[in-house]
Amino acid sequence: MKAISVGPRRVMFNLVRPAVVRRAGVQSCIASPFLNLTNNSFLGSSSPVLQTLSSPQPILSHNMSGVAAPPSAALKTKGIEKSVWVEFIQLALEVKPLNLGQGFPDFAAPETVRKALAEATLSETNVLLNQYTRGFGHPRLVAALCKLYSKLIGRELNSLTEMLVTAGAYEALFVAIMGLVNPGDEVIIIEPFFDCYVPQVKLAGGTPVFVPLRPKKTEGVTSSSDWVLDPDELASAFNEKTKAIIVNTPNNPLGKVFKEEELTMIANLCKKHNAIAIMDEVYEWMTYTGQKHIRMATLPDMWERTVTIGSAGKTFSVTGWKTGWAYGPANLMKGLQVIHQHSVYTCTTPVQEAVAQGFEIEIERFGTPDCYFLSLPAELEVKRDNIVRILTEAGLNPIVPEGGYFIIADTRSISSKIDIGGDPNERKDFRFVKWLSRNRKLQGIPPSAFYSPEHGDIGENYIRFCFIKEDANLEKAGEILLQLKKDIDAGQV
Repeated sequence: MKAISVGPRRVMFNLVRPAVVRRAGVQSCIASPFLNLTNNSFLGSSSPVLQTLSSPQPILSHNMSGVAAPPSAALKTKGIEKSVWVEFIQLALEVKPLNLGQGFPDFAAPETVRKALAEATLSETNVLLNQYTRGFGHPRLVAALCKLYSKLIGRELNSLTEMLVTAGAYEALFVAIMGLVNPGDEVIIIEPFFDCYVPQVKLAGGTPVFVPLRPKKTEGVTSSSDWVLDPDELASAFNEKTKAIIVNTPNNPLGKVFKEEELTMIANLCKKHNAIAIMDEVYEWMTYTGQKHIRMATLPDMWERTVTIGSAGKTFSVTGWKTGWAYGPANLMKGLQVIHQHSVYTCTTPVQEAVAQGFEIEIERFGTPDCYFLSLPAELEVKRDNIVRILTEAGLNPIVPEGGYFIIADTRSISSKIDIGGDPNERKDFRFVKWLSRNRKLQGIPPSAFYSPEHGDIGENYIRFCFIKEDANLEKAGEILLQLKKDIDAGQV
């Protein structure tokens, strides 16, 4: 409030700009209760205050009390708010099902890394392990990563310029996309894809272009190798605007391990159109009998245009540690480093120390049965075969994964025989997964979440389960599904 002198009088006047209301083309002014605009003789018609109030003014959003409306979030966050993980984690908290939806182990991680983390936090000889470390990666971890991947890709990695440690593979993807993609660039995404790719491309100002893997056969028990790219469809997605392609191998949720000829086809298109290959290889160690993980960076002339992403969470079964990395040529990695240093800046020191020690141990064991990179997939292959049997006995048709620790299964044989209800505007797999969670206390994830809207129908007849779980929990899931089949056959659903 201010007191304004007008001749011998002092008038209390609210200087908050009056709100303007427009209805049916009529403009009116909601004035301060301290000023009577219908009787302005004390001010005079030529008063500069009245002239200001009666003149057109820039209009801000105000409520009736004259207080501005709360500010809003950035426009770039609109349209990407929805997350399948937020929705189904909340559902799991509500109904408490047996959760085979989220991709994390329910058994202990290797003792070597767990013990290393405990020792790092309690160390009396190196108390600095609880303080900041080098922003682009803890020196011991960067050294271990470079030693391992130099051997795997057949070239010496520069630990200062060609390796970056991140807050999980999620951040590695984010800084890769933000650091490499310009507004207006197009980024090809192979479907099905991990769902963070699309919002991250959009946040960078890029345009996602979708190319799906399509099944060659859909009846009975099939393999993830039956899902392939159409060479013409893929080639037509590349053009002068293409900046990058994102490839996930082994693929989540499908479990497909891309063969060398498939990666070569992608590589040739990248070279032809001067595009970057962003390789999400977080499941690199989880391939099964007869399969081999091929690293794009090892193909002819692809090192110069490939950024590869890895994960300690997947490698050592410690998803809660949120430690990942990216490696590639220095000129591309510079973009990732800049985004990282201005956002996360540095990752957790003791966790990096523990992961480094884990790698040092496994490098020494490399190629032996004791190496976790071999023992984990051997253990998972047994679990995979077990869940294939479980799903088949329950009347579902699984797609046998060649790698990773997820499996998707065709649900039509049972979902078509029950009233799953739900919002008819939602895809069928979303409604079925919710029904199964609420009514049978078993949770998976709807695979259409890993597709663009225009290709979501490819995934809506399936459900995704995670099988990096205790055998007892996999058997319990089998009991639930088998009972559901019996109830359907008996007409009791």
